[in-house]
Amino acid sequence: MAAPNNRFKSRMAAGDTVTACWLGMADAYVASMAGRAGWDLLVIDGEHAPNDIRSILAQLQALEASDSDVMVRLPVGQTHLIKQALDIGAQNLLIPMVETADQARDLVAAVRYPPVGRRGVGAALARASGFTTVPDYIETADDQICLFVQVENRAGLASLDEILAIDGVDGVFIGPADLAADMGFGANSAAPEVRAAIKTAMKKIQAAGKATGILTLDAAYASTCRAMGVQMIANAIDVVLYVKAMQAAAAVKP
Repeated sequence: MAAPNNRFKSRMAAGDTVTACWLGMADAYVASMAGRAGWDLLVIDGEHAPNDIRSILAQLQALEASDSDVMVRLPVGQTHLIKQALDIGAQNLLIPMVETADQARDLVAAVRYPPVGRRGVGAALARASGFTTVPDYIETADDQICLFVQVENRAGLASLDEILAIDGVDGVFIGPADLAADMGFGANSAAPEVRAAIKTAMKKIQAAGKATGILTLDAAYASTCRAMGVQMIANAIDVVLYVKAMQAAAAVKP
């Protein structure tokens, strides 16, 4: 028995476009609700949300029966965090603030078992292997891991060509908010210069045969990204949806 087929990775390789919702509530109950809402992809955020490995595990368990695919964004690309995330069952990883080809190369090694990588071999303890009920997990797992790196500053853009040349990087996710700040535009990710830099980066990523991704709450720009061929478009965040709904309800006075 082999590692489970990664539907999201297959969709990216086929050139499909998916719509995603960011999960920042750090709660399995909320994740269960999101899992029934009809999103193509749900991204459990470990960078800016108060998640740890146990809360990520709880959300993966809550979403196991969902029709939505699941991605985990780790806070940083450290080998031990990647190992833990993979062992608890994450197959799709998003790693923030990748600025160099060396960083990307290290990430690829971290998600692959030896001899081609350096992922720790402890599958007997792992949910990913069904706790040894998937006997061929170690031999087949590498092919089912999908690695997206997040390029979100000028340093990352300057190294983009070298990052794209690395086998094992499945996709590149552009972070508009951090990019805007790094370019001197503060929170204005809609600045023409930022949008132009994103467009240029997306063309490079696509030309290299890699999948593309972005997060934007601007519906018009999300449509523009779809027209540009961006494959993974996150256009909602659970925290923002909740706050807006609460504010709207509070504004109604009986």
